[in-house]
Amino acid sequence: MDVAAASIAMSQANVKQQTSIAVMDQAKTNAEQQGSQMVEMLSESVPHPTKGSQIDVKG
Repeated sequence: MDVAAASIAMSQANVKQQTSIAVMDQAKTNAEQQGSQMVEMLSESVPHPTKGSQIDVKG
C-alpha cells in the first residue's frame, strides 16, 4: 500500500470516528434532556388520594 492510499484510509477512518462520536454525543444530550423532563414531570405529579391504597387479591 502506498503512502497516498494509507493517508486516504486513515482520513476516512478518522471521519467515521468523528461522526460516530458526534452521533453518540447527540444521543447522550437527548437522553439527558428526556431524563430531566421525566424527573420534572414526576416531581410535579400529585398522587391520587385513594388509588393504590387497596389491592384486590381475590383474582
